[in-house]
Amino acid sequence: MPQMLNVEANIKMKESDWKTFKKIKEQAIEQFCKNALEEYNEVINSKESANNRYLLLYKLVQNRDKQMELLFDHQSRAKAVMQLIAIRGEGLANETLLKQLTEEFLHATDPKAHKW
Repeated sequence: MPQMLNVEANIKMKESDWKTFKKIKEQAIEQFCKNALEEYNEVINSKESANNRYLLLYKLVQNRDKQMELLFDHQSRAKAVMQLIAIRGEGLANETLLKQLTEEFLHATDPKAHKW
């Protein structure tokens, strides 16, 4: 985590990167929610007892809420590098939009470079 904070301090985000980041984040939230809803449907439609399905669904929703908070809460330029590393690390970033980022910002948010 400290490595990511150092990267953030060294990156000056261009306005074009900021605008593209907001689009990437918006689409990533939508994809995250679709994925979560698919998981919920699998639990709901499983052959487990109603009680077990309810308990599993409850835990799953709690876990997805925590994950969503970590990935997407508090949008700001200061957090954009770290958020995009996480979004890309989770496979939620739109590849077409990523190509619109400057080379510097794309490289700075490469999850592999941060051992994500």
